Amino acid sequence: MSKVFGFSGENVFRGDSIYANPKEAGLFLSLGRHIDLCFPPNKKPRISAPIIVEPKKASIEVLPDECLFEILRRLPGDQERSACACVSKQWLTILSNIHRDERQSEEVASQNVQDFCDEQEKRETQAYSDGYLSRILEGKKATDTRLAAISVGTAARGGLSKLLVRGSNTSHGVTDIGLRAIAQGCPNLRILSLWNVPCVGDEGLFEIAKGCTRLEKLELHHCPLVTDCSLAAFAKNCPNLTDVVIDSCRKIGNEGLPILAKGCTNISSVSVKDCPLVGDQGIAGLVSNASVVLTKLKLQGLNVTDLTLAVVGHYGKQVTDLVLENLHSVTERGFWVMGNGHGLQKLRSFTVLSCEGVTDLGLDSIGKGCPNLKHLFVRRCSILSDNGLLLFSKSAASLERLQLEECHRVTQYGLFGLIFNSRETLKSLSVAKCLGIKDFEEGTGFPSTCPPCESLQYLSISNCPEFGNSNLTILGKMCSHVQSLDLSGLCGITDSGLLSLFEACKGGLVKVNISGCINITDEAVSALCKTHGWGLEVLNLYSCPKIGDRSLVLISENCQLLNDLDVSRTAVSDLGIRALSCGDLLNLQILSVAGCHISDKSVPALKKLGTSLMGLNLKHCSGITQHSVNRLIEQLWECDILW
Repeated sequence: MSKVFGFSGENVFRGDSIYANPKEAGLFLSLGRHIDLCFPPNKKPRISAPIIVEPKKASIEVLPDECLFEILRRLPGDQERSACACVSKQWLTILSNIHRDERQSEEVASQNVQDFCDEQEKRETQAYSDGYLSRILEGKKATDTRLAAISVGTAARGGLSKLLVRGSNTSHGVTDIGLRAIAQGCPNLRILSLWNVPCVGDEGLFEIAKGCTRLEKLELHHCPLVTDCSLAAFAKNCPNLTDVVIDSCRKIGNEGLPILAKGCTNISSVSVKDCPLVGDQGIAGLVSNASVVLTKLKLQGLNVTDLTLAVVGHYGKQVTDLVLENLHSVTERGFWVMGNGHGLQKLRSFTVLSCEGVTDLGLDSIGKGCPNLKHLFVRRCSILSDNGLLLFSKSAASLERLQLEECHRVTQYGLFGLIFNSRETLKSLSVAKCLGIKDFEEGTGFPSTCPPCESLQYLSISNCPEFGNSNLTILGKMCSHVQSLDLSGLCGITDSGLLSLFEACKGGLVKVNISGCINITDEAVSALCKTHGWGLEVLNLYSCPKIGDRSLVLISENCQLLNDLDVSRTAVSDLGIRALSCGDLLNLQILSVAGCHISDKSVPALKKLGTSLMGLNLKHCSGITQHSVNRLIEQLWECDILW
């Protein structure tokens, strides 16, 4: 090597150049600023060169957001963007704010990469058109960061179609920034539901309206900052919107709803609840502008008057489902005008709750003005009496289902008169907590020659404390084709009343619920099993303290098709469980013995029943030890055991 460089090696290195021409040194070696110079510790260097310390390794994190934006927007596909979003929160935030139009894959130099990008874009387009993914964020998980991750991550996996956000009042909840990220990356979003998001306002919903133009369903619950401007934005950009729910949005008023109905010409279902600024003007504009397509309408807790019901009765020509609840300013006149407006010809289901305006005259008008009405649900209408119920049943010729709850002026005369008047069409009747219904006194009962209601298949009379055995006898004569029977909470009935009812039912009972009937004994269960046990599938004896082991013996012998049995809080013991296991209950899937006096002796019988069980309730069975329950859980691993 010494010959190459022209020195012997014996001379002391003096720091002179080893090249004759110093410029030639750059052709062979480059003494750059990043090269460390090492000197012997005992010799003083004779070269006057600065000591250079190697700098720290450069990191891409030191780049400003503008540079990262330019880099990340050139990523070729959604999978690459999703992978880069996992690097850091900063990258995730930048990627979620890159609009689809800002991605520049055309600037990739290599033609191979360009071809890859084109193929990736085709897959993205297909994903956008076939989006199917659903995401739910609740409580503490509802943050802007998670929305950004959903925006970037779902694009590479088929596209987001449904988003449900149930937020909270925490300081780190969802804001407009999170919705902007969804709008940028989820153009195929079809369903958006926001619950309790106090930091979301018009700005975030503006972005959703502009970026998610395929939106079909919008739900806004407890969004205090949202105003009519947001509804106007959806009306302008989302022509496919069909279903809208607005609940407890205190800044939404009368202006937004008519604009929404004009812009979204396909809107068919609207629900407005507890919005104090919404009144007659807003609902009237909504119904009149959407009269051609609106089929479902729900109004609850609004400051509307009779004018709103008049508009609904005139313009609701396509309405099939109508719900009115807590409309305290609506009077009898409003319901009368709505029924006589002749616009609700297609109404099939009408629900009215806690409206004082529902009187005998108003309900009669509804029956006459809605010839296709099949389902009526009335709750807490204290002025409605027997007269209105009878008039309605005569005029509503298509009535199939009726539900009455807490209408205390309705008595047994109105009940049985309704069954008589609707005997040709009525299929389902439910009466609950009507304190005016009492038992017929001897000699004042209903005529015994009444024709039966052969169409009635479901009958439920529950929690009417003075409903007694005489009424059951009349029901047996009028409702002999009932298949599903619910008499829960009737403390006034006894075995004799049920015996006459069971004997009169000729169609064969399939489901029976007599829970809470504290005066029923094993005699009634015996009659039920002998007359209808062959087809019985569901039996609920919950909280019947006089029901004991004998009932389980009869059930095991006569009810081979039974699949759901509840004997919780009865007098059933280990003997009854053992007898039940000896029967041929091959279809028993759900068994509840909560609160019964059973012990570890029942474990073998429960194990035997477990071959078909899918659910077993052993709550409050203090006689069974934890060890026995653990054994059952191990052996009946397919059965869901509650203890």
